[in-house]
Amino acid sequence: MTEKIRVGIVGYGNLGRGVENSIAQQPDMELAGVFSRRDPESVETLFVATAVFGLESIHDFNDRIDVLVLCGGSKEDLPVQTPELAANFTLVDSFDTHAKIPEHFAAVDASAKAGNTTAIISTGWDPGLFSLNRLFGEAIIPTGETYTFWGRGLSQGHSDALRRIPGVAGAVQYTIPSEEAIDRVRAGERPELTTREKHTRECYVVLEDGADADSVREAIVTMPDYFEPYDTTVNFISADELARDHSGMPHGGFVIRSGESSDGVAQTIEYQLSLESNPEFTSSVLVAYARAAARLTASGEHGAKTPFDIAPGLLSPKSPEQLRAELL
Repeated sequence: MTEKIRVGIVGYGNLGRGVENSIAQQPDMELAGVFSRRDPESVETLFVATAVFGLESIHDFNDRIDVLVLCGGSKEDLPVQTPELAANFTLVDSFDTHAKIPEHFAAVDASAKAGNTTAIISTGWDPGLFSLNRLFGEAIIPTGETYTFWGRGLSQGHSDALRRIPGVAGAVQYTIPSEEAIDRVRAGERPELTTREKHTRECYVVLEDGADADSVREAIVTMPDYFEPYDTTVNFISADELARDHSGMPHGGFVIRSGESSDGVAQTIEYQLSLESNPEFTSSVLVAYARAAARLTASGEHGAKTPFDIAPGLLSPKSPEQLRAELL
């Protein structure tokens, strides 16, 4: 593919903005436009040259887009959008509801095969890069255990749950991996760890005027599924402190495979991410897989794919000759 890959962005929140930023850094890509359910006139993009269109007009661009990057949510958007759009467009998404990936794959695969397109689903860092490292660990060290730790990072879902509690004016929640648990895994102990032993939760909460702090704290630490299974710390702060200190979206984590290659010979593989912006990093992964999707379509490989199916060289703008000479 000698001409630049023409990319369309579907959805323009934090993820879509990150994709726009990432495409601007790619030597072999150009942005065809942003497609939004909002009024295009109301969408303020990072770059003034970025064109914005209504999502309902996307099929007018069938011949002007090589690959779409879908930036909607996994709960309601992607289960509908990915199979629908895969009938006409090569695309990538970041579907991250782990338990539903098989059924999402099946729906997208049928649509992409019928439309002679390629759809790479569940790209990002978990699922995505962490999935690959779990696979590498199990394949290389068959006798062992794999551990995934998330954080320190801001959890959007848990932060939203905090903000829905009566008396809470604003809040964020961070997931923090247990240093003790990580140290035990790194030491080769291969411990059986409970949910409470692997992660803690730290909340920063702004109270509404007149709200009772003790009642709010109790509502947080006893919330089933979200906070009750964890050791949870609640910190009450001002609105100014929340805006000043907690407006970023950091995240990261570890995948560790600990095992033995023979009796008494310990082996450990560790992969770590430390991210100042979760959306920007996830967007960058999506863009790399968009390149791979466009290449697969050009070579006639159609249907749904996951990161497990993609050769690493397809992610790079460099030629196979360059990769062999520079990175191998």
